[in-house]
Amino acid sequence: MNTIIEHNRRLLTSYFEQVWNQGQVDVLDELLATDYINHSPSTPNPPAGPAGLKPIVQAMRAGIPDLHYDILDMVVAPDKVAVYTRVTGTHSGELFGMPASHRKIDVRQMQVEWIRDGRIWQHWRITDEAALVRQILGQEPVQP
Repeated sequence: MNTIIEHNRRLLTSYFEQVWNQGQVDVLDELLATDYINHSPSTPNPPAGPAGLKPIVQAMRAGIPDLHYDILDMVVAPDKVAVYTRVTGTHSGELFGMPASHRKIDVRQMQVEWIRDGRIWQHWRITDEAALVRQILGQEPVQP
């Protein structure tokens, strides 16, 4: 059991560091199940598998080239990992239709990743997207 827990911890750490922080989208082929499902409310029904997540990562990194995820907390089980993250960066490119504002962003996310056969199989995420948009529009200061 401890080996599975440690594997899942490493899997999620790699996912955030290599994919989101460094933009290495090809790593998704190793980290995600071929039938991976993304349940994020802001991107309804993207294609299944790694191919469905790659353009989302690329769009986020194009809009926020210095995008960085800090793992603030992680609860690891044999079949699920809950991750609380801090997302920071500078909105210096187009982001899902919003032109660059050159403003800093700093928001929190709660994610639950379901693990099957050693890979991320399903993804559930809650982000304070209203705060993100207000920060991009300059209507809300970035959190300290």
